[in-house]
Amino acid sequence: MGATLPAGNMLAHKGNLFAVADGVGGHAKGREAAEFAVRSLLADYYSTPETLGVAKSLEKVLNATNRWLFSQARRTPEYAGMATTLTALVLRDDRFHLAHVGDSRAYLLRDNDFTQLTEDHTWPHPELSNVLSRAMGLDEHVKLDYLEGEIKAGDRFLLATDGVWNSVPDSRLKQLLAGHGDPQELAQALLDQAGNLKCTDNCTCTVIVVREVPAHRRHPVLDPSLHLSIPPRLKPGDAIDGLVVQSVLHVSRATALYRVLRNTADGGEQLVLKTIKPEASDEESVAALLHEEWLARRVVKRGFPKVHTHPERSFLYYLMSWHEGETLSARLRRGHQFHPEEVARIGISLLKCTGYLHRLGILHRDVKPDNLLLDTEGQLVVLDLGVAASEREHLAEINNPGTPSYMAPELFYGSPCNEASDLYACGVTLYELLTRKFPYGEIEPFQRPRFKEPVPPSRYRPDIPSWLDNLLLKACAVNPAERFETADEFLLALERGATRPLARPRRAPFARKHPRLLLKGLLGLSLLGNLAALYYLNRP
Repeated sequence: MGATLPAGNMLAHKGNLFAVADGVGGHAKGREAAEFAVRSLLADYYSTPETLGVAKSLEKVLNATNRWLFSQARRTPEYAGMATTLTALVLRDDRFHLAHVGDSRAYLLRDNDFTQLTEDHTWPHPELSNVLSRAMGLDEHVKLDYLEGEIKAGDRFLLATDGVWNSVPDSRLKQLLAGHGDPQELAQALLDQAGNLKCTDNCTCTVIVVREVPAHRRHPVLDPSLHLSIPPRLKPGDAIDGLVVQSVLHVSRATALYRVLRNTADGGEQLVLKTIKPEASDEESVAALLHEEWLARRVVKRGFPKVHTHPERSFLYYLMSWHEGETLSARLRRGHQFHPEEVARIGISLLKCTGYLHRLGILHRDVKPDNLLLDTEGQLVVLDLGVAASEREHLAEINNPGTPSYMAPELFYGSPCNEASDLYACGVTLYELLTRKFPYGEIEPFQRPRFKEPVPPSRYRPDIPSWLDNLLLKACAVNPAERFETADEFLLALERGATRPLARPRRAPFARKHPRLLLKGLLGLSLLGNLAALYYLNRP
């Protein structure tokens, strides 16, 4: 067993972590498997990106641990059967997160209600009490159970191996867990009870008592910035915190972007300053800008603007690197015709950047030519994380953000944004670069579009090769299940190109495209059949 109780930002971003593991008995290296699982989890969980949600962080670490255990068991005969159970609990903000595999258990005592939170992964056996059906190291791919819930002051969690819960009845576990004393005394009382009942198995347990619950934080913002004031409207020549405004780049409903010059020891440095307009300085807009900066600081890769620290900052804004170049939409407007090979190269760069965001647990949610820039070296730069979101957040919104013509069909019917909707926007973007049109026509704001079959891009551009035609039809399919599952799959299809072309997507069957019309037709035929039968039966 083990626990990590961090402080400061690590506590806020990742929470407290507790884990119990029990090596599979009867096999070599069971103890080593349990120790490795707990140690690697406690160390590696806190190394996952802050933008990842708790569930995805646990999944990444535990899947890697499982693969290592499984490979060790296959590689060396003395490690054969090396496996362990694992039950892990994370307490962050006002939520608990539970990951579990095997037959260790997690319990919750709340207001005199004693609940078993986990399910035992065992097979029934006539001679043995517990035969594991799932455990860390048993199979190449481990299936984890995951549970999330609210924490309340006074909650008591118990993580225990089967040596404890097999020996001590649930009624006695509840009685002991509800006793007075600190968690260490409660845990010792549970183990003493198991020992008194002559338990012959390993007995390990962890008791966690919740004394106080912190408030839920929706935005992991930079606290010092909360006290900064909104800068006034700026114009070329104005100076702010040692930054000289050179031009106004863009002004939206709530934000403003300026190109500024910062004097350094090596001369001037051009940067982009993003802030909020004075008339849009409500709490929601401030939180959105702070959250955008928080995300942008964690996206450290070529292909994205770099956030610059400015110690002299006395107003609410943040600085990004300036990239000389032109957006793809600007190229379209000035009449540039993108060739298929050029679009394929842009697509490869775009999907590498999109895949990087997804591995960080970030959804861009507004991929389109306006937000993609080609710099003077031909490098694609992905701009504007203004509506991006990470897995830390609840992504179900009443109105999904984004630009209608690039939004996946399911978003218009209440589904939240996900990786599939980002990939759909990538497909529509490449489609537009080639054809200057959209696969389902342009969609206006507040329009309720109807999606049928996408128009093949080769209808507008006969010079498009068939492999790219098929690829874009797959990327822009109405049904998410018919699209690319991941950015890596989409990227691989683009890189292979004509050497491994995709088959042309099948047209949707009539029954799926028009289920109501089909039903009406069947009912009509049934009615005609019944009338005909009545006519012949009643003939003289």
